[in-house]
Formats: sequence, structure tokens, C-alpha cells
Amino acid sequence: MPLKLYADRMSQPSRAIIIFCKLNGIDFEEVKIDLSRRQHLTPEFREINPMKKVPAMVDGRFKLSESHAILIYLACVFPGVADHWYPADVFTRAKIHSVLDWHHSNLRRGAASYVLNSTLAPALGLPLNPEAAAEGEKLLSVSLMKIETVWLKGKGRFLLGSFQPSIADLSLVCEIMQLELVDEKDRERIMGPHPKVLKWIDDTKKATRPHFDEVHSILFKVKEKMKKLQSDGSVGESTRKTSPRSKM
Repeated sequence: MPLKLYADRMSQPSRAIIIFCKLNGIDFEEVKIDLSRRQHLTPEFREINPMKKVPAMVDGRFKLSESHAILIYLACVFPGVADHWYPADVFTRAKIHSVLDWHHSNLRRGAASYVLNSTLAPALGLPLNPEAAAEGEKLLSVSLMKIETVWLKGKGRFLLGSFQPSIADLSLVCEIMQLELVDEKDRERIMGPHPKVLKWIDDTKKATRPHFDEVHSILFKVKEKMKKLQSDGSVGESTRKTSPRSKM
């Protein structure tokens, strides 16, 4: 029985896990959980992950949630995964853990809040929140500066001075890719001051193609759909509707 991944490709961590599996030849079944349809709140999915979030994984009888934990599990359990993704050296692993722990309370919190409150909210039936977007942007900008000045120090092209990508590179770049949904001028304003980050993103894309591009294609489709809704005036109507917050 193949590994089952419960995911929505609009979810940044879901994309990271799908890409990782494809890159490393891990046989898996992708079970789509549509966040926009609140499928993560169903009793059936609650049996898979009581936290009601994607991604989640089932390997035989073993169930696991939280994207970083899943990536570590996959790197350790499945044969053929290259060492650079999650090196055997305990000191390097500890450094990777420090990046992943930092990610959730800094880069992820800033990026997700900014994208949701500045752009994505109407598509989920929620109002835009300029104040929350501004706060999210502040944390996002500080996080990008930290990546550039702390995590990208060293001779290598990737995080922690590595010459090959790790699960931390994949996880963080998938997070930043969510900015593709926002207006191009806003994206350039936020990313422009960070040339090392932009080069690192490009290097990570190149190292993980063609799967990186294929899995992220959904973002550009959704962006075009949102542009059409805005031109039709439909977004303004959706902001007046209320629904539970989607968990990405």
C-alpha cells in the first residue's frame, strides 16, 4: 500500500512534501483536501489529523501531521533519499532543525498573514484586513532580512552554507512562493531589497525542477482566476460573505 499524502496544493507545506516525494521517487497517493470547501473540517479528515490541518500523512498504520515532521520522516525512512536533504551528521541536522523551528514563528507567520489579508481573503469569503496585512509585511520583511544575513551566510548557494538543498530550503522557498499571488508591484517592493534571497530561490527552483514548477502551477492559475474576479467585480461581493477561516 503506497504512502498517502493528504494535501491541498494551495498550501505551502503541502507543496513542499509533494515535491520532495516526486524528487526522491517515493511512491505515494495524493489525496486532495480542498481547503476552500472546508474538507479539512470533516469528521473523516479529523480521523487522519485531529488538528484539522494539511498536510497529513498515512504510512500503513502510522499517521503523522506537521510538514517538517513529515519531511524528516520521509528523509529517514525511505531508501534512496540523498543525504543532502537531511544529512546524517548530527550537527548539521541540529542546524536544519533550528531553521525549521524559526520558520514557523517568523517567515511563515509573516508571509501567510500578509498574503491572506492583502490578497487571498476574498477568495475564501473573508474581508481584506489592511492593518493585519501591514503587520504581516513587517514580520515578512524582517524574516527575509534574517534569511539573507544569517541563514545564507557561507560559501554554498543554499541555507547554512550548503552546496546542495536540504528540507529547510524546500520548505522555506515554498513558503515564499505564496507571494506569487499578490500584485507584482507589491512582490517586487518586498523582495527587491533581498538579492541574495532571490538568487537562493532561483537556485532552489533549478535544483528541484521539473517537479517544483509543476506543483506550483496552481498558484499562477489561481492568480489569473483572481484577476478575472476582480475585473468582473466579483471579489467585492465575496468580501461581504462570512465563513470559517481556512487553515493553510
